[in-house]
Amino acid sequence: MLFQKLMGKGPTSMISPSAPKGLWSWGSYQNGQLGLGDAVSRSSPVQVGASIAWASVSAAQSNVSHATKTDGTLWGWGGNSLGQLGLGDTTSRSSPVQVGTLATWSAVGAGESYRTFAIKTDSTLWAWGDNASNNYGTLGLGDIVNRSSPVQVGTLATWSLLGVASGAAFAVKIDRTLWGWGSNNNGRLGLGDVVFRSSPVQVGTLASWIKIEGGNNQSLGIHV
Repeated sequence: MLFQKLMGKGPTSMISPSAPKGLWSWGSYQNGQLGLGDAVSRSSPVQVGASIAWASVSAAQSNVSHATKTDGTLWGWGGNSLGQLGLGDTTSRSSPVQVGTLATWSAVGAGESYRTFAIKTDSTLWAWGDNASNNYGTLGLGDIVNRSSPVQVGTLATWSLLGVASGAAFAVKIDRTLWGWGSNNNGRLGLGDVVFRSSPVQVGTLASWIKIEGGNNQSLGIHV
C-alpha cells in the first residue's frame, strides 16, 4: 500500500502545489513493491527514501508500484516479470528507479495485472508490460506483443485520464469521450458486444465522461 503524505498549514487549509510531499508505504514486501530497498514487510507506514517531491502514486495487485514526482519524472519499483516497470528489462526492483529520462509524465495507472499506463504532459497515452496474456491486447497497441519500455498508444495527443482494470483498460479524452480496449468478457468494455479489442474503441457517443473505473468483470463511469 502506498500513499502521499501531504503537509498543509492547518486542518482546513488547501494543500499548496509547492508543499513538500513525502511517499510512505507499508504491507507485504513481495518483489520489493514497498520501495524500501529490503525484503521486510511493514505493519506501519515507513517513508520511501528522503524525497519530498512526489506528485502521484499507483499500486497494482501484481506487486508493482509507480509514482510521478513534481518535476514530471516517472519512477517504478516492485515486480517486473513481464516488463511492467517500463525499465527495458524484466528485473524486479526494491527501490524506486526512474523510468527513462523524460520529465514529461503527468499521471500513471496500473490494474490488477502486469501492465501499466501513463499520460504525459502533452496528453499522449503510453503503455507497457503484459500484452499477450489470453490474447487480450490490453496495452491498446493493436497487437499481442509484450513491452518492457513505454510505447505510445496511437498517435493522438488528446488523452486526459485513465481507468485500468484486470485485462481491460479505459481512458477519457480531453473532449470527454470514453474509450476502452482489451478483454471484453461479459461486455465489460461497454461496446454492446463481447469482442476483445487490441486498440482503443469509443464507448457510445457521449462526450461528457469525467470518471472511469474498471473491476474484474465490470466497469463504472460518471458523466455529466
